[in-house]
Amino acid sequence: MHGDLALKLTADLFWTGLLVSLPVLGLTMLAGLVISILQAVTQVQEMSLSFVPKLLVAGAAIIAFGPWMLRTLCNFAVGLWSQIPTLV
Repeated sequence: MHGDLALKLTADLFWTGLLVSLPVLGLTMLAGLVISILQAVTQVQEMSLSFVPKLLVAGAAIIAFGPWMLRTLCNFAVGLWSQIPTLV
């Protein structure tokens, strides 16, 4: 295996990981921002008020984007397995 191939595989690995985690992290971050603004406006500083909605949003995002995330990871894994014979 050459160094440039290893770098390409590593870059593909990190890009796929970022792409798969982006919907859940993005929606959870957006929910946290909205909740933080709501807490600042109402001056209610309850920890469970910020934790529970973010947990629900993360669960809903996994349910909504789960098939796409799984398909993306499977395509990446199949691509890696199909490249094995050419790595000699």
